Amino acid sequence: MSVLEQARGLLGRELTAHGVTVRITEVEAYGGVTDPASHAYTRTARSEIMYGPPWRLYVYRIHGHHCANIVTGPSEEAAAVLLRAGEVVDGQELACERRGEVPHEALGRGPGNLCRALGITMADLDIDVRVGPSVVLAPKVDDVSVSEGPRVGVRRAADRPWRFWITGDPTVSTYRRHARAESSSDDG
Repeated sequence: MSVLEQARGLLGRELTAHGVTVRITEVEAYGGVTDPASHAYTRTARSEIMYGPPWRLYVYRIHGHHCANIVTGPSEEAAAVLLRAGEVVDGQELACERRGEVPHEALGRGPGNLCRALGITMADLDIDVRVGPSVVLAPKVDDVSVSEGPRVGVRRAADRPWRFWITGDPTVSTYRRHARAESSSDDG
């Protein structure tokens, strides 16, 4: 199964971490060794986990926030799906403690806010989300209506329509193109 199919398949599934459960509403696919926007395009110590078995959590820090990806594999391909947004469906009080005074639909909007609401940190790196214990992904749910568009804030391969979201869901983040994004002709 391709990383694009895996990304679409995560939409609508519940993810539980540290006392909070979200329904995943927005994701972005990253093709690993074939995707110049992926952290794994060049193999580094930070991206090494992405070259391993699927269903592991790849957590990293950027701009003071944690972000989480689910490695989709297969091994050595380094494909992964960034968790961009989710609707808090259980543990709202705890999510609010972590996020502060924000509207319910904004608790898990954006990858950094989503990780903050869920309490995901570097301590969760390499967790197998099928078994946890700190982060667990629920089984596949019924199909949802999916929209697609370009990924948010990437410079390379910026026009690939590898961002997926549940159509019309209010928890989905706003699209923002990177100020220095390459043009479509540069996307490779």
